[in-house]
Amino acid sequence: MRKFAFILVLMAALLAACQSRTAEVGTAQYYYEQGDEHFKAGNLDQAITDYNRALEINPRDAEAYNNRGIAYDDKSQHDQAITDFNRALKINPRLAGAYNNRGFAYDLKGQYDQAITDYTMALKIDPRYAEAYSNRGGLPITKKASMTRPGRI
Repeated sequence: MRKFAFILVLMAALLAACQSRTAEVGTAQYYYEQGDEHFKAGNLDQAITDYNRALEINPRDAEAYNNRGIAYDDKSQHDQAITDFNRALKINPRLAGAYNNRGFAYDLKGQYDQAITDYTMALKIDPRYAEAYSNRGGLPITKKASMTRPGRI
């Protein structure tokens, strides 16, 4: 009985492992998923290559632009990242993550007014977006103070 149970557990594990890769090799989704895996492993150049392949197949994939932008941002290529976030938002203007990520890129460039605008837009789309609150709250105090100062000085 134990041997039978072990075989069933082993078969279930193998089936689950096979189902974890649902995208067919060569599809946009496959390259997107490969990009995510390479990104998680810290291989940013390969992640960007895979996102490029996904976008060659499906140039309307806002998430692929968003994720490629994150990879560029992690490589300190903030202008390229912002370009990708803009592309993602042109395709899907309700993609809160792209606003948050673009805000982070602006933040890293020291363009705090743009960062505040993007973090705030992410929160308008998704009021429960904790990372956007955290990012906006982490901006330099002088910029936050000028943002909230009422009336004239």
